[in-house]
Amino acid sequence: QVQLVESGGGLVQAGGSLRLSCAASGRTFSSYGMGWFRQAPGKEREFVAVIRRSGGHTYTSESVKDRFTISRDNAKNTVYLQLNNLKPEDTAVYYCARCTRYACTRASEYDYWGQGTQVTVSS
Repeated sequence: QVQLVESGGGLVQAGGSLRLSCAASGRTFSSYGMGWFRQAPGKEREFVAVIRRSGGHTYTSESVKDRFTISRDNAKNTVYLQLNNLKPEDTAVYYCARCTRYACTRASEYDYWGQGTQVTVSS
């Protein structure tokens, strides 16, 4: 069983930054790609970014690629999402998840999910 625990969310003013972390249990972290999704109230879960198992390749949604950066530290079993220049429309619960394929952009391609961390951006 894999457990994913997100942290780092909070309330921030527009233009501010946050760094989200997702700590994974188990010994297989470095064998899988990891991704971030977000879900705003009343909206579907949205893909944000994915990083391949070695960390050498990433893919970020066009809507946030100039402001958000995904990274990972396999020695710490942790994946990160740096959020810069935050906007009110970034308000959502942010989830990390484990990718089951070479690169995953759809929620159905992930098998384990964290409980989410709330990010609220005030204007």
